[in-house]
Amino acid sequence: MKQIPAIAVKPVLHHVTLKTTRLEEMIAWYETVVGCTPNFKFDGGSWTTNDAANHRIAFLQTPAIEDDPDKLKHAGMHHTAFEFPRLEDLLDNFHRLAEGGILPHICLDHGLTMSFYYADPDGNSVELQSDNFGDWAKSTEFMRTSEDFAREPIGVEVDPPKLSAALAAGASVAEVLQRSRKGEFLPATPGDIRMPA
Repeated sequence: MKQIPAIAVKPVLHHVTLKTTRLEEMIAWYETVVGCTPNFKFDGGSWTTNDAANHRIAFLQTPAIEDDPDKLKHAGMHHTAFEFPRLEDLLDNFHRLAEGGILPHICLDHGLTMSFYYADPDGNSVELQSDNFGDWAKSTEFMRTSEDFAREPIGVEVDPPKLSAALAAGASVAEVLQRSRKGEFLPATPGDIRMPA
């Protein structure tokens, strides 16, 4: 392979585009779950956003697109992720979605983030997370240097209602996160990472 000079200006991730057979359902789901609304929509797709960008999640559809019943076994993207500013915001959103019957397929304390994973109508995973340090430099340092993270990079499963109950009982966010990594808030039923073993 030819030697290529290092990149001079690093681009920032702007959007993700998904192929779908369920355009209307996908638009509605992403609006409900992460607040993305269409800036443009036509029969072949839609460009949606939840901030000032012209689009963040886009959808394309044609009659030739087919669902893949073996999607989870095939190489490809595992998930997209959206970050909340605080754990309390992530938990508030969990309860809001749960009231409407939208539940995560797995919830993990990764050490650097608290992450709840949901499956969209096409079976794509969407991670909703909050940074456990509230500071990307600190969570990056944890990822690079923590023996705990090296030992368990996927994380420890958590039950969001148990996290909320601990906060409601007066525990600080720092205490809840410390207890979480020790396995205190495990769910009654293990989640599904949606990856073949």
